[in-house]
Amino acid sequence: VQLVESGGGTVKPGGSLRLSCQASGYSTSGSYYMGWLRQAPGKEREGVAAIDSDGIESYTDSVKGRFTISQDTAKNTVVLQLNDLRPEDSGTYYCATDRLLMRPLNPSEYQIWGQGTQVTVS
Repeated sequence: VQLVESGGGTVKPGGSLRLSCQASGYSTSGSYYMGWLRQAPGKEREGVAAIDSDGIESYTDSVKGRFTISQDTAKNTVVLQLNDLRPEDSGTYYCATDRLLMRPLNPSEYQIWGQGTQVTVS
């Protein structure tokens, strides 16, 4: 399984970005979770948003109403739309996946990760 993120960049506060995660070698049959997690310099990795095989979405409180996660199962792609970005949203954003999770926003539960894409809000 390989996850490849794209779409990061530098934007001003209030701006928007669209992150995409392309999964390959991965079957979307059965239960699964796809998550977006981020890590700022000097901080622990945190879960941002997740979506499961039933399309149920989860968000951390700080991004609710601003970020939206979606998936295209036919294309094995998960997208994170980031709106109204704030400086504290800056960091490396990772796409991750796993089959069975107790807490979809808990980074330690994911075993398959992408390489990350940088988001800078300044």
